Amino acid sequence: MLAKVTSKNQVTLPKAVLAEVSPSDYFEVSAENGRIVLTPVRVERGDAVRAKLAELGLDEQDVADAVKWARKKA
Repeated sequence: MLAKVTSKNQVTLPKAVLAEVSPSDYFEVSAENGRIVLTPVRVERGDAVRAKLAELGLDEQDVADAVKWARKKA
């Protein structure tokens, strides 16, 4: 089967291929030995938030401080 890359670097995956893997809205993408490998993943909202906080270098105390600041009466 062929899949074309659009001018926006988008690829539509054939239904027959997707039917052979577990349903997923997201895929982990990697390159291995000159091939693009897509692995279905299930992203949990909380996991995504925790990953973004870690990426920004924020910890639980930073979040607690932000909540405390936001709840202050004006």
